[in-house]
Amino acid sequence: MFVLGLTGSIGMGKTATAKMFAEEGVPVQDADAVVHALYEGEATSLIEAAFPGTTAGGKVDRARLGAQVIGHPEAIKRLEQIVHPLVAQKRDEFLASSRKAGADVAVLDIPLLFETGGEKRCDAVVVVSAPVEVQRERVLARPGMSEERFLAILAKQTPDAEKRRRADFIVDTSRGFDAARQQVREILARVRTMPAKTSESATES
Repeated sequence: MFVLGLTGSIGMGKTATAKMFAEEGVPVQDADAVVHALYEGEATSLIEAAFPGTTAGGKVDRARLGAQVIGHPEAIKRLEQIVHPLVAQKRDEFLASSRKAGADVAVLDIPLLFETGGEKRCDAVVVVSAPVEVQRERVLARPGMSEERFLAILAKQTPDAEKRRRADFIVDTSRGFDAARQQVREILARVRTMPAKTSESATES
């Protein structure tokens, strides 16, 4: 099975592109959704034990947790030591179930793919991109978004130019949904002819 990593900076259209892969019958795991579920499930008691007062109603209160960890590197590291192994376990379960179901391609949708070294667990990486003016217009149209917040988010992400340089494939979403969907189909056609390098070891890392 060929494992595709999917990533892209804020406002580039990654979520829409992930949906296009799913619409082509490819299993897709959303890393953000996995973390969200963990914060409402098995990670809750572990996080409460490490950061007392950060949960309520059986789930993590992100605002309270943020108040304890943001700006505190040691606290962030402690949180990552709790969450990352659980995320890795869910990833492994997803890949194993996809393989068992007979999928020839699976997609790991990971916003911070390069930032976390996730590309090492993929056979190829798809970067979703668009010109900076398109990105800026999309992001600033979001409710509650400001120029300052946009720039702060960008500062935490690998620059788009660097992502594009490291990508095996690029989906340009600036030309509309139909053009992006065609690019997704072309990528799938390509990878189905390529050897999977890391798929068998992906469930071991």
